[in-house]
Amino acid sequence: MALEKATITNLNTAETIRVMFNPDEYSFDLGNSFAEVGIPGLPASPIQYVRGNLRTLKMELFFDSYEQQGGDVRAATGPITGLLDNDPKTQAPPILLFSWGGLNFRCVLESVAQRFTMFRDDGTPVRATLTVSFKEYEPVDVEIRQGLFIGPPAVQTIIEGDTLSKIAGQVLGDPGAWKEIARTNDIDNPRELPAGLKVVLPAAPGPRS
Repeated sequence: MALEKATITNLNTAETIRVMFNPDEYSFDLGNSFAEVGIPGLPASPIQYVRGNLRTLKMELFFDSYEQQGGDVRAATGPITGLLDNDPKTQAPPILLFSWGGLNFRCVLESVAQRFTMFRDDGTPVRATLTVSFKEYEPVDVEIRQGLFIGPPAVQTIIEGDTLSKIAGQVLGDPGAWKEIARTNDIDNPRELPAGLKVVLPAAPGPRS
């Protein structure tokens, strides 16, 4: 049975990168976010669950071009480090799919640390290890209204004490823009926002008519 190689597929371009050597191991970082609720008189603030964090997949990838007549190993590592670059069409790093042994992880490349450990006499690197971190990607479908959004939207989780006018002032610089946020999210009562509610926000204020 042929050895299955791990692959990284750029879902924006459908290009697939096969790793040179499969990782010896990988790890998933999982976690939750909590908000402290300040209550006067208590010795410690109680905490309230806000949301689950996206998973992070971490591993080391090994590359060795010495056996290939000493070619520059950066020719093999470059396509992976290049996944940190913004896509010209979306102005954001590409969405990826890491696949190996039944694992299909939709993600973006969060970080890469390169370590070169072997060189030719002229200094050309021929052996490298990449420590890579992939952050899970969850798409958000949002209706973009003319005049409201000029950039990609963001999602904010409400914590105890938040109001739409407070959020509008912090994000848009205009507390009066709470009406636009309420209309976008179909919020009937902006004064009663349950903790944990996810609210879609514009990334920047659009032109106002």
